[in-house]
Amino acid sequence: MSQTEIAPMRSFDLNAPGQTDAVTLYDKCIALANNLWWSWQPDVVNLFRDLDPIRWRQLDHNPIALLSEFNADRLELRVAELVLYSRINHAYRRLKEYLSTNQTWGNTHSGVLGSKPVAYFSAEFGMHESIPIYSGGLGVLSGDHVKSSSDLGIPFIAIGLFYDQGYFKQRLDHDGYQIEEYLDTKVENLPMQPAVGKDGRPLALTIETRSGVLHCKVWRMNVGRVQLYLLDCDVDGNSPEDRELTARLYGGDHRTRIRQELVLGVGGVRALRALGISPGVYHLNEGHSAFATLEAIRQMMEEDGLTFDDAMRDVARHTVFTTHTPVPAGHDRFDSGLIEEHLGPVRDRLGISHEQLMGLGRVEPHNGGETFCMTVLALKASRHANAVSSLHGHVSRRMWAHLWPWRVEEEIPIGHITNGVHVPSWLAHQMQQLYDRNFPVNWMGRMGEPEVWQMIHNVDPGELWETHHALKNLLLAFVRRRVSRDCRRRGEADDAVEAARNMLDPNVLTIGFARRFATYKRADLIATDIERMADLLNDPERPIQLIFAGKAHPADEPGKGLIRRVANLRHDPRFAGRVAFIEDYDINVARHMVQGVDVWLNNPRRPLEASGTSGEKVVLNGGLNLSVLDGWWAEAYDGKNGFSIGNGASHVSYEINDKRDAEDLYRVLKEQVIPLYYERDVDGLPRGWIKCMMNSISSLAWRFSAHRMVMDYVRSAYLPAAGGVSCVMHNR
Repeated sequence: MSQTEIAPMRSFDLNAPGQTDAVTLYDKCIALANNLWWSWQPDVVNLFRDLDPIRWRQLDHNPIALLSEFNADRLELRVAELVLYSRINHAYRRLKEYLSTNQTWGNTHSGVLGSKPVAYFSAEFGMHESIPIYSGGLGVLSGDHVKSSSDLGIPFIAIGLFYDQGYFKQRLDHDGYQIEEYLDTKVENLPMQPAVGKDGRPLALTIETRSGVLHCKVWRMNVGRVQLYLLDCDVDGNSPEDRELTARLYGGDHRTRIRQELVLGVGGVRALRALGISPGVYHLNEGHSAFATLEAIRQMMEEDGLTFDDAMRDVARHTVFTTHTPVPAGHDRFDSGLIEEHLGPVRDRLGISHEQLMGLGRVEPHNGGETFCMTVLALKASRHANAVSSLHGHVSRRMWAHLWPWRVEEEIPIGHITNGVHVPSWLAHQMQQLYDRNFPVNWMGRMGEPEVWQMIHNVDPGELWETHHALKNLLLAFVRRRVSRDCRRRGEADDAVEAARNMLDPNVLTIGFARRFATYKRADLIATDIERMADLLNDPERPIQLIFAGKAHPADEPGKGLIRRVANLRHDPRFAGRVAFIEDYDINVARHMVQGVDVWLNNPRRPLEASGTSGEKVVLNGGLNLSVLDGWWAEAYDGKNGFSIGNGASHVSYEINDKRDAEDLYRVLKEQVIPLYYERDVDGLPRGWIKCMMNSISSLAWRFSAHRMVMDYVRSAYLPAAGGVSCVMHNR
């Protein structure tokens, strides 16, 4: 093969039997690329980037796609040219040590989970921008949960769906209207292989429905020490319609949705059985996977001879359910016909009537007019249920109180475990280096300890500010590059492209807002009074600038209207160079924003934000939160570690509530945020602002990490569910 020829990409499994240290440089790179551990190791990320920085960016930071453009000889030449041998060998050794060590938190604290692992079901997983099988917060939370479970060494298996078109790519047209584009993902460029059953053959599953049989294959993805299994319906034997069933995340109508959830729940449990995995815990992350409990009940009845009631009690004892949705309309509901069409064969084997099955998904079992709710099934089929923040726990207990009419609201069995974020995935490399210089040795292994983070107060204020300012400049360069590129794509005039290349000022207070553009999140709250907004942005002494990003669901026309309004602010001469909208919000955009903004703005209608984790990522990187007291911020804000919009009260009228919150947002910006940022000492440092940054990091970083979250799940949910210790969940 000549040097210019490209070798076909081959898989390399670091855990395969017979692997030795006598592997080639090329195989070591492939081994690193085939385990997503690399994605939270800055030195390995930089290693791949250095091979070809331009292609790395063009390929969405995908190391497998990048390596496929090299053959072994060309890679050797490139590595020699850049003197990368020692870095590759060091990374490879670190991965091997990571996978083989038993000196983990989980090895000491997981107890019975060692023989009865956790099976974690989620409809989406946000692992990395190069693997587009997520849409937003739920998927990123799932990804962080998996990564922290890996780092902690928890016996843990994850189950999801493989969407070969993923969630849509977002483009804005000349009028600022969102256009959705779906692209096929090249499987050969993803770090996954066909899952193999106990017989050594690729898994092939079938799921019976009244209208035919669904066929599935299963992919395996290595996420550190955790195996993620993804079910895929694009297989021979399915109809053309069913081959497209798992093509898109949250696409299609109710029938598509129930079929996807049938594959995730019933198919997921069958996949575990075919893999020879006997879970001690079923963790349902949101109600999408609730059908898993019915399949687990069926297996127990047929294998152990139990009655339906006895099997359901046993499965419920082993099931953990996490609810993320504080709005009744946000929970999946299906009519009687769809349930019978898709669950009829399972119901037959459970030996229950159609009305009994419908009753499992109804608040009022005998109410024939009530549809089947997946959250109701999940709550009835689990004995360990939790919300994702303290306030969300109160909201959930009130929302579902009718399921336990004999109990007072405070005794409703829904506790809370507040969400956290995977620190290594979201912490900027520059900030990590600063922490490495000032925190205890191996502080990453102790990130859940408050004492570790108090060391931030010993950091030189100038060094912290300089690090933050460097990250801010990286963000602004990213925004200019992306916005000018999109202007060119739309064919805008040269002066508009040039203006985009020079927009935003690193010396101006920069506020970021990035999330799903649902109307209740009120992306345009700061534009409620456009004249006051203009005054804030154009203050000659103390201006501000705004960066927005986010997608609206394809069917959410009001959400698309919000995007259009916000994105078109750049055309207003009063906001020229001061407002930017970044298209196609994904993990990469989120990473840049949470690492570089001065202030993170979050202003949903309280109490409709279940938790929210983007602001937790900002904390790690020295940004400050300006938020309504909702979700995680309601239990995080202490008056010295950020800023609050409102006092935690909500008016019953949306109109009055929005007006009141907008007024308070303007007041807090003008009286607190802006003065604190621009008040400088003789060295040009905003001492008061830096003190607030330090207070934020020291009081919040340890509390809102995914490591703490997963440890809470182990102690409060997983061990009790698996038959280990008993523990009371927060605020039950």
